[in-house]
Amino acid sequence: MARLLQAPPKFHPSEWDIANKMQRASTESQKSRSERVIAESRRLLDEIEKTTQKTRSDVNKKIEQRREEIKFWKQELDNKLEQTVHETEVLLTFKTRLEKSLESCKEPLIIAQKCLLNRQKRAGIDLVHDEVEQELVKEAEVLQGVIALLGRTLEQTNEQIRLNRSAKYNLEMDLKDKFTALMIDDYCASLTNNTPDSRYADRAVKTEGNFVSPEDWIDFSNLNVEKADKQRNNSLALRALIDGILSQAANDMRKQHEVVNVAFRNQVKEVKDAKHKLETLLAMVMDETASQEKNIAALKKAIADKEGPVKVAQTRLEARNHRPNVELCYDTAQYRLMSEVQEITKNIQRQVEMLKDMLAQAEAELKGLSRRQLSLEEEIQVKENTLYIDEVLCMQMRESVYINNF
Repeated sequence: MARLLQAPPKFHPSEWDIANKMQRASTESQKSRSERVIAESRRLLDEIEKTTQKTRSDVNKKIEQRREEIKFWKQELDNKLEQTVHETEVLLTFKTRLEKSLESCKEPLIIAQKCLLNRQKRAGIDLVHDEVEQELVKEAEVLQGVIALLGRTLEQTNEQIRLNRSAKYNLEMDLKDKFTALMIDDYCASLTNNTPDSRYADRAVKTEGNFVSPEDWIDFSNLNVEKADKQRNNSLALRALIDGILSQAANDMRKQHEVVNVAFRNQVKEVKDAKHKLETLLAMVMDETASQEKNIAALKKAIADKEGPVKVAQTRLEARNHRPNVELCYDTAQYRLMSEVQEITKNIQRQVEMLKDMLAQAEAELKGLSRRQLSLEEEIQVKENTLYIDEVLCMQMRESVYINNF
């Protein structure tokens, strides 16, 4: 208890002085270190701030450059898309022209084929492989060739339209991505430290996934532009080809159509001339037939007329044979009657034989004339049938064909 109440030890004044000096020195040393830390901290903060600002400025500059690059390529893609869309629309009008041209070729071909079928109904000698038929066959071949060529060109046009639309789709997809990327970079350019929705994203710095190099990025859009240019150039060349094909096809069809029409006109004229000549011959034959019939009648009458003198002479002679008794005298009259009968009979027999021979010849000629008349009438009917087929059926049917420029 006595120890507990014992007073604490006392220090020497020098010790107190030393202790105070040490406290002061320690405090000043601590203060100095603290000031250095503060100064270093401020320097570091300033350096970090400057570095951050520099980095931010550089990033902003890069983002702005990127935005300009995206805008440039977006404008390029927009231009190519507009050109591609316009070219496709124009090519679609050419496709419509091809389709209408194909449709307009069907009627002339059907008419040409009908003309060929109708002309198979010509009869007799008129069923000839004439110039009209040759040109009709050629016209059908020309039309079939045009239809085949237009069909192939239409297929080629459909394929080019498909390629144009494929290029358009690639441009649209690229433009869509460019638009999205530009919106994202616009958003990034607008961000500041005070933006409310800025946040931490631990995995944002990773470059794994589908990242491409700037070169690949440029190549991708450049390839889309080149493909669009290629298809547009192909489309332009195809349109020029279609123009040439349609023009040439229309000219070929018109030319052959007119050649066939000229051949028809010439053929109809020839058939009409032949028919007219046959009709002239028929009239001549009919006149000759009438003359021959009169001649036969005259010959028959002449033969009949020769019977009269013979009958008279024989009647006289027969009458004098009935004289009675001595009157039945062989006198000069009797002698002359007998001589007359013999002479007349002889002459008449000779004349009748000649007349009968002539009559037989005349009747034979009449039969020949009848056969000739029948043959001419049949041939005239053949010509009339040919004229009906060529002039009425074919030529009138061909009048409905008018070949416009495609």
